[in-house]
Amino acid sequence: MDSTVLCEGEHVPSSELLAPLTGPDATDSGHAVTVAGRTLTRAELVDRAGALAQRLTGAGSVAVHATATLETVVAVTGALLAGVPVVPLPPDSGPAERTHLLRDSGAELVLVDDAAQAPQDIAAGAVPVIGLADLPHRPDGAWSPAHADPATTALIVYTSGTTGAPKGAVLSRRAVAAGLDALFDAWGWTAQDTLVHGLPLFHVHGLVLGVLGALRAGSPLVHTGRPTPEAYAAAGGTLYFGVPTVWARITAEPAAAGQLRTARLLVSGSAALPVPVFERLAALTGHRAVERYGMTETMITLATRADGERRPGWVGLPVRSVQTRLVHEGRDVAPDGQTPGELWVRGPTLFDGYHARPAATAEVLDADGWMHTGDIAVTGPDGWHRIVGRASTDLISSGGYRIGAGEVEDALLAHPGVREAAVIGTPHPDLGEQVTAFVVADGVEEGALVEFVAHRLSVHKRPRVVRLVTSLPRNAMGKVVKTRLR
Repeated sequence: MDSTVLCEGEHVPSSELLAPLTGPDATDSGHAVTVAGRTLTRAELVDRAGALAQRLTGAGSVAVHATATLETVVAVTGALLAGVPVVPLPPDSGPAERTHLLRDSGAELVLVDDAAQAPQDIAAGAVPVIGLADLPHRPDGAWSPAHADPATTALIVYTSGTTGAPKGAVLSRRAVAAGLDALFDAWGWTAQDTLVHGLPLFHVHGLVLGVLGALRAGSPLVHTGRPTPEAYAAAGGTLYFGVPTVWARITAEPAAAGQLRTARLLVSGSAALPVPVFERLAALTGHRAVERYGMTETMITLATRADGERRPGWVGLPVRSVQTRLVHEGRDVAPDGQTPGELWVRGPTLFDGYHARPAATAEVLDADGWMHTGDIAVTGPDGWHRIVGRASTDLISSGGYRIGAGEVEDALLAHPGVREAAVIGTPHPDLGEQVTAFVVADGVEEGALVEFVAHRLSVHKRPRVVRLVTSLPRNAMGKVVKTRLR
């Protein structure tokens, strides 16, 4: 079996997804992963995951009740070592959603931390349950990882389901490996790093990048349990992952933020990092955060490089082996830094399609291999990308103009009294749509915000309606759920 070779801190790609756990260093007693204060060495992780893999060999697919625990790390690792696809179950989902995910994916088993404490609907369901607490910590006799074909499925990760029932994005082992290797290249991520994050383990960000990335790179992982400023400050890592909400909370705690000055790289993703947060984070930590863009179906396709420029509000260039296009009404959009278009991407990191939904797959993945992301972006002449938002909610057609909601949100957030902002298009009898802003602010009136934006952007981009609210609806990753604003 191929193994990852580490030469002077560099990662050499391997066809085997978790090569450091299957190669000659698998018995290393060094730190592999800590979650909420509990630690497994690499050797202990291999033993526990190997014992589970021995039990799972031959299974079609398994669901993992993906809590932020060591047990989830063992469960996912064990299934992948057995060559069995993993279906992460969000622990905050309700019984109806979990039932849909289990039925739709065809999972044959559900792995939970402790069978005695499993949610009632899982325990009483038709799919057998295995509690990690009930399994041995070492394989029974001789055992070796499965020789899985890189083209086989690693994960079936379900989308949020904002436009219907969640769909399962099928990610191959090859695509996951390609995506992670591209990030190792972009961020200089090696076994000498210690990764720190506190993100959920049922999304691509927290699970694929934040767990499998560390395991594939051979770097220690510290998962803080919850992504609090105090936990990030105490972790002592070199590489930190967070979403904008995490970084905003850290900037509100200057003492905690100051502890991150010893880090090598701060990475923000899952939503656009507001420019004011970028600037406060730079002032408090000495780090201009790296931003990146991706989605469940593509993994990370755009990123700012660790050895390159950092531009607030921009997500950088395509990662290695990925191509992009901006398209509007069937034509490529000029890379002028102003004109928005739908982002299309192509490359080895793309998913294989939606599980058992060929029609849904054909809607977003064309015959030439381009994924139509549904996200709106602009590109500059130098190839840098800025994400404007979703075509369904963030591209506003008003009086013949196409307006990106993200640009207006950035302008609002530049006001010192504004803490949060979300912009959508709402019906207007003359313009078609009008720019409507929902704003969390202190000591500022609606009219003043309209004028503030009008002085910074073209007049047609100013909000015609501003609604002051106490909070914005967000999902588990901190993204604003704009469909609820409507």
